[in-house]
Amino acid sequence: MAPPQGKNPADDIRTHEVKGIRRRSLLAGVAALGVAGTTSACSRVATADTGDGGHLLEQLRAKGVVRLGLAGEQPYGYIGKDGKMTGSAPAIAERIFKRLGVDRVEPFATEFGSLISGLNSLQFDCVAAGMYITPERCGQVIFADPEYQMRDAFIVPKGNPKNLRTYKDIARTGARMATGVGYAEIDYAKEAGVEHITTLPDQLAGLLAVEQGRVDVFVGTAVTVRNVVKETGSTKAEGTPEVTPYMDGKPVIDVGAFAFRSPETHLRDAFNRELRTMKRSGELLEVMRPFGFTKDQMTTITAEEKCKP
Repeated sequence: MAPPQGKNPADDIRTHEVKGIRRRSLLAGVAALGVAGTTSACSRVATADTGDGGHLLEQLRAKGVVRLGLAGEQPYGYIGKDGKMTGSAPAIAERIFKRLGVDRVEPFATEFGSLISGLNSLQFDCVAAGMYITPERCGQVIFADPEYQMRDAFIVPKGNPKNLRTYKDIARTGARMATGVGYAEIDYAKEAGVEHITTLPDQLAGLLAVEQGRVDVFVGTAVTVRNVVKETGSTKAEGTPEVTPYMDGKPVIDVGAFAFRSPETHLRDAFNRELRTMKRSGELLEVMRPFGFTKDQMTTITAEEKCKP
C-alpha cells in the first residue's frame, strides 16, 4: 500500500453497485470494524522502550489475541462479500501469529493515514496493511521484512484510446488522472510532470470514474488494479500492463511489510523468522496467490535495505 501524501478533497462519489460489489457496504463494513476495534482499546497494554526488545509477544500469548491495524484496501486487507475482513495481510498474520503462540487475530480498521499514529497510541498491536517501507516511516515504526514488491498499473477506458502506458504519457497527453487518497502514485505522477490529479476514496471509485468518463485514467498498484477490473467484470474499462514509476530519474519498486512499535524488536524478530521460513518454502506465495499476487511480486529485499535514505 502506498505511502501517504498530502490529502486533496475527494470527489463526491455516489453509491454504485457493480456486479454485486456495493461501495457503501464495503465502507460500512470498514466503519463497523473500526468501531468494534475501538471498543477493544480498553485492553491496551502499555509498552515502554526498556531496551530489552519489549514484552509484547509474551503479553499477546497470554491474552491469546493480536489486534491488526488494517486500512480496508484490496488486496491487502478489506471487507469480503461475506462481511468479514480478508486479504493477504490477515491471511499471513493468522499463520504467523498462530505459530508464535497467539491463536486469534482481531482486525482494527482505520484510515490509512491513521495507521502509524494508531499503532503508536496502542490502538492495535501491529500494522497489517501491506504498508510501503520508506526511510521516513522507519523513523516512526520498525518494519518486518517485506512480504511483497509492487509496481503500478492504470485503469483506462476499454481499448486504452489515449495509449497511456507510462506516467510520462499521462503528462504528455494532458489526460485527466485520478488516484487514491494518500497514494505514493501522487508523487510519481508529479515527478513525470502531471499537473492535475484528482483523489478518490478507493480503486472501485476510480474504476467507476473511468467508466463514466469523469477521468481518463486511475492509477494504483498493479495487483489492486488487476483485481478490481477482474472482480467487477467491467466491460467499459481495462487494466494496463505493469508500469514502473521513476523518482529522481531512477526506477522505483516499492515493497510492503508489517509494522510494529519501535520498542518491540523481540516481536518483530520472531515474526521475521517465521516469515523467512514461509518465503524459503514457497508457503508465502501459496498464501498470497488467492489475492492476486504472483511469483513476480515475491522479494528477498530486507527492511534494513529499504530504510536507508
